[in-house]
Amino acid sequence: STQSTWGPFNRIIEMSAPVHFICPGQEIGDTKEHVPGAGTFAIRDVIFASVVGQKRITPGPDGKAIVEIVHEKPPTIVPQQADFVTCRVTKINSRFAGVDILCVGNKLLNEPLPGTIRQRDVRQFDIDNVEIPKCFRPGDIVKAQVLSLGDARSYYLTTAKNELGVILAQSQAGHTMVPVSWQQM
Repeated sequence: STQSTWGPFNRIIEMSAPVHFICPGQEIGDTKEHVPGAGTFAIRDVIFASVVGQKRITPGPDGKAIVEIVHEKPPTIVPQQADFVTCRVTKINSRFAGVDILCVGNKLLNEPLPGTIRQRDVRQFDIDNVEIPKCFRPGDIVKAQVLSLGDARSYYLTTAKNELGVILAQSQAGHTMVPVSWQQM
């Protein structure tokens, strides 16, 4: 039964009103009674939606109601060049570490974005002798900076500054490790 599946949430589900979304091109009113607002357009006395959202009618200054389509969507966070990001290492090989970008600055992303830390972007000196498997392990949490938007697959990141690098890791025995120097955890 539904009661056993949803428990105490049944009342909330039953009490909530159904949400009706309007699609672009859908007729939502006429210009005799309404004034077209945000997210709408009028053709020959008929008002249509131009975006997906919910219909909202508010009183207008001239006695006609304003009809608009409200599209409430949180802003998309996209890393920009030089932004600081927090990521989790997902894969490594001899040339780069693949990461999932989890935060941009102090803002958590809705979905992780792919990133790459190349061998030459790990540190500022002796870059030819960088061994990625000795610098990163899958699961490590890394603070990095966006170098460029990279290719179609991922952002290019760097850890070649003193304040960047692995900030949280787990030992092979499963214990939490924290940085104690620029090259040791």
